Amino acid sequence: MQKPPQSVDFALKETSPNIGAGAVTGDKLSCTYDLVEQMQYLYVRVVKAKDLPGKDVTGSCDPYVEVKLGNYKGVTKHFEKKTNPEWNQVFAFSKERIQASVLEVLVKDKDVVIDDLIGRVMFDLNEIPRRVPPDSPLAPQWYRLEDRKGNKAKGELMLAVWMGTQADEAFPDAWHSDAASVGPDGVANIRSKVYLSPKLWYVRVNVIEAQDLVPTDKSRFPEVFVKVALGNQALRTRASQIKTINPMWNEDLMFVVAEPFEEPLVLTVEDRVGSNKDETLGKCVINLHAVQRRLDHKPVNSRWYNLEKHVIVDGEKKETKFSSRIHLRICLEGGYHVLDESTHYSSDLRPTAKQLWRPSIGILELGILSAHGLMPMKTKDGRGTTDAYCVAKYGQKWIRTRTIVDNFMPKWNEQYTWEVFDPCTVITVGVFDNGHMHGEAGGTKDARIGKVRIRLSTLEADRVYTHSYPLLVLHSSGVKKTGEVQLAVRFTCSTLINMLHMYSHPLLPKMHYIHPLSVIQLDSLRHQAMQIVSMRLSRAEPPLRKEVVEYMLDVDSHMWSMRRSKANFFRIMGVLSGLIAVGKWLDQICNWRNPLTTILIHILFIILVLYPELILPTVFLYLFLIGIWNYRWRPRHPPHMDTRLSHADAAHPDELDEEFDTFPTSRPSDIVRMRYDRLRSIAGRVQTVIGDLATQGERFQSLLSWRDPRATTLFVTFCLIAAIVLYVTPFQVVALLIGLYALRHPRFRHKLPSVPLNFFRRLPARSDSML
Repeated sequence: MQKPPQSVDFALKETSPNIGAGAVTGDKLSCTYDLVEQMQYLYVRVVKAKDLPGKDVTGSCDPYVEVKLGNYKGVTKHFEKKTNPEWNQVFAFSKERIQASVLEVLVKDKDVVIDDLIGRVMFDLNEIPRRVPPDSPLAPQWYRLEDRKGNKAKGELMLAVWMGTQADEAFPDAWHSDAASVGPDGVANIRSKVYLSPKLWYVRVNVIEAQDLVPTDKSRFPEVFVKVALGNQALRTRASQIKTINPMWNEDLMFVVAEPFEEPLVLTVEDRVGSNKDETLGKCVINLHAVQRRLDHKPVNSRWYNLEKHVIVDGEKKETKFSSRIHLRICLEGGYHVLDESTHYSSDLRPTAKQLWRPSIGILELGILSAHGLMPMKTKDGRGTTDAYCVAKYGQKWIRTRTIVDNFMPKWNEQYTWEVFDPCTVITVGVFDNGHMHGEAGGTKDARIGKVRIRLSTLEADRVYTHSYPLLVLHSSGVKKTGEVQLAVRFTCSTLINMLHMYSHPLLPKMHYIHPLSVIQLDSLRHQAMQIVSMRLSRAEPPLRKEVVEYMLDVDSHMWSMRRSKANFFRIMGVLSGLIAVGKWLDQICNWRNPLTTILIHILFIILVLYPELILPTVFLYLFLIGIWNYRWRPRHPPHMDTRLSHADAAHPDELDEEFDTFPTSRPSDIVRMRYDRLRSIAGRVQTVIGDLATQGERFQSLLSWRDPRATTLFVTFCLIAAIVLYVTPFQVVALLIGLYALRHPRFRHKLPSVPLNFFRRLPARSDSML
């Protein structure tokens, strides 16, 4: 079932940017920074000043530096009453926007009315040296200040001025001329930055037993359970079956924790004394720094912990220690990979413990070049504007490009590198609109513009892929293209043998198979891991905000969606379409639609029956030839978001509104009732299909169950006769007769169902016993 291609507007486009990859140039830059276009910048590093004169009435001075190039002006912070200030700040002016021929660096004195000029230094742009990494940074020099007439003024300024590119070490922390409208409070929010996800561990708490508990009411049998809390995660055991003061559980509870360990593990032993009333029998606080770490499935040593109880005496909490204790086996699991993203597009599959990591198999390089055709994401001064930045995530490393202010065609030209440990992983690149440009906090969120996923196993090694990817976002009103992002990707493989060997290894670390976690556990732990990662990254400076991290990690991918369910149904039909096509082809052969083909199949069938040792070699040779034939039409581009496959272009508005509804729902009751009824009708159809499958399976069981004594008698008699016939008749003869009977001419067929099918459909199933 071949689907029509999606519209050109949503398609991937191959591009030819002017990048260094593959080009032979004498520039040192092209071998280290070759997946992006070179951007020339004029850098000015303002280090410090000395011996500045006092300008105001008090004789003191509040100095700051103004770096001026044509219409662009960058300003350092000012110091109160300081004649030897230190700024150590870098300014970067984009060469393509430079229109002036002179650079002015002015030292001014901050004043209430008008700022006084202390002195200035002038540079002719033609005289400024060029620096290319890995050359050492240019050493700053002292320059004597001059007044407006060119006469020597009091004071000196230490500066370094040079021409460079975005590969310069000063680039990430520099003030950029294209962000001139951003105030000093917002500068931190627009810089490029590399983040690392926190190191995540699973914590296994095996609650074994407790001893000598002291319930308040001694006349009743205690119903004791243990509640374990770690930060905002809380789990509890079942109530113990042994209703005494020495209860037993032997239950495992799993948690996620991030290094550095900030929260202790808190256990409370509680007694269910009423329907909604629990009494605390004891409490225990365990610091995770003292917990044993294990790398394999060997059990760690168990320990007894004393339980403490708080008793209120005269309105004050007092701690009472007594002989109650609890038996626990706690460990930090280093052999698992803590899943913090959907398993379908994981970017990392290594275990937590570094000792278990395999060597890297290659390097992934990503050049984020530019975007074009971006939509206005917000309104400022009565007009639409977008302040775009990119975020890329692979493994534990997240990168964020600088924000290009007020531009629908931003050019980033930033290049990043990751180590690759498994080729069957996915890199995610998201584009966002910066909602915190001017240091504002609170309700504003960074709006999503779109994202791209690239699976490394679909890339050829050492080839540079340069494509323009459509940025697609699903809204309640439908799918929208918000622009295109241009990327350059290269996956370099260090050793081909190691990479090919990876395909024989299990996808996840071995602990996932030796001690597997349940699907429900994994789902809950993944949700907790996502929360921890988003919380930690939102505390960085500049913060990678919660909404950005959640969009990159696909937090809501497990939520019900009618659109996604339809898409998955058609994906299954697409997979089964091959089998259905083979079935139709066999039906045509059996019905002699093309007599010549049917005769050839007869000959092939007879050869395979007479020489059965040829069956498997023939099958594998056929698969080999299909693979070689398909090589000519192999995909030459990485896969990308497909609106047709996702059923995003044909989704009903109400289905999309349901997909974007909150959980629990926030829609009016009549809409919720309508959706509930629709879901019931779909579930009814699914229920019928499942019931039919169960009926067919039960009919097979009833062949020998004597539920229908006559049917079982017939089947048992047939089995005996078949056993005798097959014992005396060579298997090849039987196979030949069955095959020739199946391929018989339509003249010898009739349209009624066959005898075995009639017999099978008459067998009883347990559907008769269903209420």
